[in-house]
Amino acid sequence: MAGDWMLMAHGYAWGAVTSQGGPRGDDMAFVQTMGMVTASRPLSDSARIELRGMFSLDPLMGKRGYPNLFAAGETANGRALVDRQHPHDLFMEFAARVEVDVAPGTTAFLYGGPVGEPALGPPAFMHRRSARYQTMSPIAHHWFDSTHITYGVVTAGVRTRAFQLEASAFKGREPDEERWGFDPIKLDSWSLRATFTPSPNWAMQVSHGRLESPEALHGGNDEAHHRTTASVHYARGGLSATLAWSAKNRIPGDTLSAWVAEANWDVDARHSLFARAELVRNDELFPDHHHPLHDQPFRVARFEGGYAYRIPLGDKVTLALGGSVATYAKPQALDPYYGKSPVSGTAFAKLSLGN
Repeated sequence: MAGDWMLMAHGYAWGAVTSQGGPRGDDMAFVQTMGMVTASRPLSDSARIELRGMFSLDPLMGKRGYPNLFAAGETANGRALVDRQHPHDLFMEFAARVEVDVAPGTTAFLYGGPVGEPALGPPAFMHRRSARYQTMSPIAHHWFDSTHITYGVVTAGVRTRAFQLEASAFKGREPDEERWGFDPIKLDSWSLRATFTPSPNWAMQVSHGRLESPEALHGGNDEAHHRTTASVHYARGGLSATLAWSAKNRIPGDTLSAWVAEANWDVDARHSLFARAELVRNDELFPDHHHPLHDQPFRVARFEGGYAYRIPLGDKVTLALGGSVATYAKPQALDPYYGKSPVSGTAFAKLSLGN
């Protein structure tokens, strides 16, 4: 506490080494970081304000990010990133939220800022307890999470104990390659989200949005797309799980869908097991316009499982050591490029501040 203000901070730093298998895989050691600070205080007996800042030093790893087999999305040096995960921006969130109690058990809120997250999709993967020790981003990241850093967002909503309804105006274009600064701010896209929380253990959401020209390389060929998502989240004791579905409908173009199922089980105070399964229909694996498989959609699955061992370093600091192995299922047409049975492995050390 600092006067009437309540200050909070949490974050993490990953040190990871990954070996992504097959002819299109790569090996790399890299560091990921995220830090978040919040300051909140009452404005009156029925109103509150919260200021939020979230930052990352991921730009230090370079524009091409880290290898992640079958991932696609965004660009580096003007070229599409394929089989890699782009780094996060330095500024991940810079926003404020004001809440006002408008009736017994009912609260209205307004959220927004130059950098934030619109009401679209489930919580981003780095914030999900079910992905607590998943070093790699989902290969379905750009179906579910790509709007979690948006340069320009305003959200209005209302919530009760069990229901929350939100509407957002935001910038549809994904962040550019210059990860250290701010992108131009626009409000050219919209989204709606409904969340149902019947108990402390369950949360469910459905959302839909229209994103204006989200992908830089599609240009006029991808004026906009509609995105629809649904997800179910469960948490009880040491078990956290997520099941999510998304479809993005390019205008004009195909509808591409994705599924993600993931879970983390804290067996006891020291040991955790985790797993993720994904099924993605992706048409961006061959960005070269002259390639015979350019723009061809392929349905690819990834299955990953791992283990983490936690070492307490203080009241609020934990070091986790662990690793994971991933296998894939794909059409035979991809065998000449990815190999018949690629296998990927990752080892990590994660230093966490806060719970």
